[in-house]
Amino acid sequence: MTVMEQRGAYRPSPPPAWQPRTDPAPLLPDAEPYRILGTEAAAKADPALLRRLYAELVRGRRYNAQATALTKQGRLAVYPSSTGQEACEVAAALALQEHDWLFPSYRDTLAAVARGLDPVQALTLLRGDWHTGYDPHEHRVAPLCTPLATQLPHAVGLAHAARLKGDDVVALAMVGDGGSSEGDFHEALNFAAVWQAPVVFLVQNNGFAISVPLAKQTAAPSLAHKAVGYGMPGRLVDGNDAAAVHEVVSDAVRHAREGGGPTLIEAITYRIDAHTNADDATRYRGDTEVEAWRAHDPIALLEHELTERGLIDGDGIRAARDAAEAMAADLRERMNQDPVLDPMDLFAHVYAEPTPQLREQQAQLQAELHAEQEGGH
Repeated sequence: MTVMEQRGAYRPSPPPAWQPRTDPAPLLPDAEPYRILGTEAAAKADPALLRRLYAELVRGRRYNAQATALTKQGRLAVYPSSTGQEACEVAAALALQEHDWLFPSYRDTLAAVARGLDPVQALTLLRGDWHTGYDPHEHRVAPLCTPLATQLPHAVGLAHAARLKGDDVVALAMVGDGGSSEGDFHEALNFAAVWQAPVVFLVQNNGFAISVPLAKQTAAPSLAHKAVGYGMPGRLVDGNDAAAVHEVVSDAVRHAREGGGPTLIEAITYRIDAHTNADDATRYRGDTEVEAWRAHDPIALLEHELTERGLIDGDGIRAARDAAEAMAADLRERMNQDPVLDPMDLFAHVYAEPTPQLREQQAQLQAELHAEQEGGH
């Protein structure tokens, strides 16, 4: 064997009978992000859906602002704002049926609330109060996941199990562009495609993994192009176009429900606020870039479409804003109430059968609390 062969430069041709397992052409995404608003396709969009999307986007924007304010008041430990990304979250969540499952990341609070989750419960984990803060089974919303991309294999497992049981369930797994660099992303997409699991992967590409720009994460033409390597369709959509996101996710959910397997969707959007309230975004991006994306604001895009078509007027806009303000006021009032916490909850829901170490720790804490109460008397 020559030195070149030893180094791997030698590439023998495959046998004549070799054929690709799948024709890659139908799996490739469009060259440009799919759009509806501002195009001829907008005339076919359902007016009722557009108005509902608008109301949810306005509420989501106000939710982000109020939650960010709560961090400054010490009522939240941290809040990862999704301002600028509301269309991705709301439109995707509304594409699911009630019995489907949502697997969100830590930034996808609005998607969970759009699924019907109580706005306060959606913040409980970020407040540091009690476990997940809600019953995942009640709303079919998995815990808001802080470790990057670990929710993706969970979504695949649930979707695969549902199909084996004959349940008509689709899982929507949401992740950021930074999460696409994790091993869990690869494992989830690979197993989903091999098993043809009814799961939809939605990557919200907001340009940065905290401070790391996308160009330093991948050299792929787009994240949607990665789909072809796993043998699933890839879709590219304007993540600030709520109507387009809803249509693309709805198509992928329908495809999965009918047995067509998974889809990878990349939504091009932008994170207007910092990564979290603990981040200084001015250290890695300039005001010019942020202002350029403000001009492509998802609420403004949808509001323009609605007013141009005569589907909403000043009263309708004010009604959406008033409803959002009422939600924010209720959120403020309830979050300003100190929760009643039971220290013994530390040991609840850890194991079905507590370990000897946990029982020992539980007894120690009970003794300390009892001694403190006796001393208080």
